[in-house]
Amino acid sequence: MARTKRGSDHSIRITTASAGVAADIATRQKRYIVTMGVRTLCFLAVAVLAMSHFGPAWLPWIFVIAAVVLPYVAVVMANASNTKSDGFELRGGASQDKQLPPSTNSE
Repeated sequence: MARTKRGSDHSIRITTASAGVAADIATRQKRYIVTMGVRTLCFLAVAVLAMSHFGPAWLPWIFVIAAVVLPYVAVVMANASNTKSDGFELRGGASQDKQLPPSTNSE
């Protein structure tokens, strides 16, 4: 990897370990909040369409179905663990290098 400039805040990933627990929880919470926000918008769309009688009669039902299904989707997405796979893999597995022999000097 090429370096950008000295003292840069950009870190280089050298492991396949996932992000920390706090970052994982924050990401899950954001996904849940966004999904539930979309659900709220679906409820508002149903209310507006019901009061204004705008569009075909089947249109509010699509928003009702979305508002009913989205909580399940939000919970499943929030419970999904962060399995980061960016194609970076450690090569070679076990080292092929010889190890040092055990010490014969007992002190």
